[in-house]
Amino acid sequence: MPRRRKHFRQTSVINPSALGVDRTIVLVGLMGVGKTTVGRRLAKKLGMDFVDSDHEIEKAADMTISEIFEEYGEEDFRAGERRVISRLLDGTPQVIATGGGAFINQETRRMIKDKGLSIWLDADIDTLVERTGRRDTRPLLKQGDPKEILTKLANERSPLYDKADLKVMSGAGPHETVVDNILKALNDREVR
Repeated sequence: MPRRRKHFRQTSVINPSALGVDRTIVLVGLMGVGKTTVGRRLAKKLGMDFVDSDHEIEKAADMTISEIFEEYGEEDFRAGERRVISRLLDGTPQVIATGGGAFINQETRRMIKDKGLSIWLDADIDTLVERTGRRDTRPLLKQGDPKEILTKLANERSPLYDKADLKVMSGAGPHETVVDNILKALNDREVR
């Protein structure tokens, strides 16, 4: 007998365990893909807490991401990022939006895969350029043409993002559509 599919738009809050989710959901992907916006809405839909790892890093360091990059460099930033994500994974299951480079680090990726459920949010380059152009807070985009940088990052990082447990596209449409697509992907996946 085929498994009945759930329709998510009609339900305000969905119990994560009904989807086989018993751990923290970690959103990964390039900057501008919508991890924070989608993550907040996904957490609300699942009745879970939401946290943005970049915000937590800034709180812990009492500095902005740009200031950390400028003063200490990317390597030190990634080490601090790994410590913060480790702490976030060690609590009650929640939804975490990570920075674009978090999942690229092998140690951080292994930790996320061991303790969380990773979801790669992907989008086309033009959508990413448009979204990242709304704010001037992306240190990596200050080094040249944003479209060229995002294309290069996508080419380098996509094989690593592809190691996530699930992949969901994030397009120019409403973020609620992406949330619904994540819920469908969670519902349809094979529970390991």
